[in-house]
Amino acid sequence: MSAPKRYTITAALPYTNGPIHIGHLAGVYVPADIYARYLRGKGKDVAYISGSDEHGVAIPMRAKKEGVSPKDIIDKYHTIIKKSFADFGISFDNYSRTSAEVHHKTASEFFTKMYNDGEFVEEVSAQLYDAEADQFLADRFVVGTCPKCGFEESYGDQCENCGTSHNATDLINPKSAITGNVPTVKETKHWFLPLDKHEDFLRKWILEGHKKDWKPNVYGQVKSWVEDGLRPRAVTRDLDWGIPVPLKDAEGKVLYVWFDAPIGYISATKEWAEKEGKNWEDYWKKDDTKLVHFIGKDNIVFHCIIFPSMLKAHGDYILPDNVPANEFLNLEGNKLSTSKNWAVWLHEYLEDFPNQQDVLRYTLTANAPESKDNDFTWKDFQAKNNNELVAIFGNFINRVVVLTNKYYNGIVPNPSEFTEIDEDVLAAVKEFPNTIGKSIERYRFREASQELMNLARLGNKYLADEEPWKVIKVDEERVKTIMFVALQISAALAVLAEPFLPFTSTKLKNILNVSSSDSTEENCIENSWKDISEKSVLLPENHQINKAELLFSKIEDKTIELQLEKLAATKIANASASSAQAKKVEPQKETIEFDDFTKLDVRIGTILEAEKVAKTKKLLKLKVDVGIDTRTIVSGIAESFSPEDIIGQQVSVLVNLAPRKIRGVESQGMILMTDTPNGKLAFVEPNKEVKNGQQVS
Repeated sequence: MSAPKRYTITAALPYTNGPIHIGHLAGVYVPADIYARYLRGKGKDVAYISGSDEHGVAIPMRAKKEGVSPKDIIDKYHTIIKKSFADFGISFDNYSRTSAEVHHKTASEFFTKMYNDGEFVEEVSAQLYDAEADQFLADRFVVGTCPKCGFEESYGDQCENCGTSHNATDLINPKSAITGNVPTVKETKHWFLPLDKHEDFLRKWILEGHKKDWKPNVYGQVKSWVEDGLRPRAVTRDLDWGIPVPLKDAEGKVLYVWFDAPIGYISATKEWAEKEGKNWEDYWKKDDTKLVHFIGKDNIVFHCIIFPSMLKAHGDYILPDNVPANEFLNLEGNKLSTSKNWAVWLHEYLEDFPNQQDVLRYTLTANAPESKDNDFTWKDFQAKNNNELVAIFGNFINRVVVLTNKYYNGIVPNPSEFTEIDEDVLAAVKEFPNTIGKSIERYRFREASQELMNLARLGNKYLADEEPWKVIKVDEERVKTIMFVALQISAALAVLAEPFLPFTSTKLKNILNVSSSDSTEENCIENSWKDISEKSVLLPENHQINKAELLFSKIEDKTIELQLEKLAATKIANASASSAQAKKVEPQKETIEFDDFTKLDVRIGTILEAEKVAKTKKLLKLKVDVGIDTRTIVSGIAESFSPEDIIGQQVSVLVNLAPRKIRGVESQGMILMTDTPNGKLAFVEPNKEVKNGQQVS
């Protein structure tokens, strides 16, 4: 494409059954925001669009679990997500939601046109049905045994244990997640998008047309899917939550969430365009518009194969120019998991680190998982802040502003003759917009962020080499020139930092008294991205700047330790939950008569001696005073207790159990034990010391 006239930038619709975490930010929203801010800085016409994805089976499942309505769930998390994005500085032109009327109408019209054009195929298939609930069971409403690994709590679409995809009808011993009943099989009709019909188009458009400009991780996944052969995919499902299928014979059916969600980009654009007095079609149907989808790697197939096939089949829409999907971000060496609370939640970060949005933006950009999975650690977060933002960027600006106020009362000095070093530095500054811009336009945001930091490094090196604090004693005119040059670097940083560090950029512009929302002068200086390359002077002589304030503050060890402690607590909680899951409460044994119970003779005893049984891991040989006598008992408790730690421990003993030999030792009773959440054993003991031989009744 020649130079685009406008840009439509979409960021993946977050699913509203939970809040946003750093994985979402690193994978989608920070890079998309950098791209949008950069283009706006260059004066481009941009529509940056996203919104909440509010349909699908997971939401009614969560609602049922919490005893609320699906609307309660989507309203709760839509509010949290939207506010978190706004507070974090994600600069959407419109953040909408798929429950909006404009979306329901747009998605219905999209489906209807494709249906009328004969772009769907109808199929009748057998699906699982819950008679008591009177509904067909969507994939996630079915649990059973995985046919591949034997995991007993596999979902109908995928096994969480081995990762294998399958159909609900493939499960062994399937059960309804709604009632717990064994479902029946019942025939139902659905409409399918025949992806195989579009295979030739996709091969030409992607495998030939985008071989050189799409990221290798994206191209590779798409190539694998296409070459494996494409098959029809259902666009409707039996469910009572979602957009009703707009056909007469489709009662009880809704549009499949994967079908309606990407149409949300279009409906959100409509909503925005109406507010702004623009024509939404310009952003989706004109060939001089560049469409870019920012997504995570789990959505590559949807945005590179399925949604383009929908757009092509519809016939009126442009196709994405690029889909720069990122890989996954891990946390402290482990995969992010919302279900296990192994995450750094955005709304919690904003509370724990007030006014430090840019530190997280920078860290996530510098460690962005652009071509492979990457790791976020709190220690690295601290280092990025202290060693780069504070020590390089912040240090340079602080020295320049403090010295300008000290020497010249905050007035930009008149430079004298420029040396070759001065001219080289000023020439180097002019190259940064182009260098950073090229990296951004190639979706290399890590590289771009480091180029920005290189500009700050250039400033620090210039000051360190020229030493104005020393030269001032011998050559005041030379210092004027040094400070003038340093101030030009500062002004360039204020503009070029904006896509990466928007809050810092605003702060710096206020310090330099140049254009920003909080500028103090009516005739304030304004510099654009282009100006940095073309203007010979960014901050003119005699311009008044403001007093210094720190752009970044050092993050102390104790702050990081608190975050690590929070994660450690999560790890312990997860281990306990896993143990509890693995050791489910046993069902009640068959009923006994009271007379049977009275035959059991359970007494309180005290352990006198304890030693390990040779050549065993689990067994301890105990001497126990049970009041009526002292007896030997062999117990499998060695993995939970050290012999020396249980001397004097009071225990409950079944004393009238027939003796039996265990590893050559005659055991004369049984000590009563129970399991703890961490997988260890615990004694069943009295909460107060009692006399040995006392009966338990």
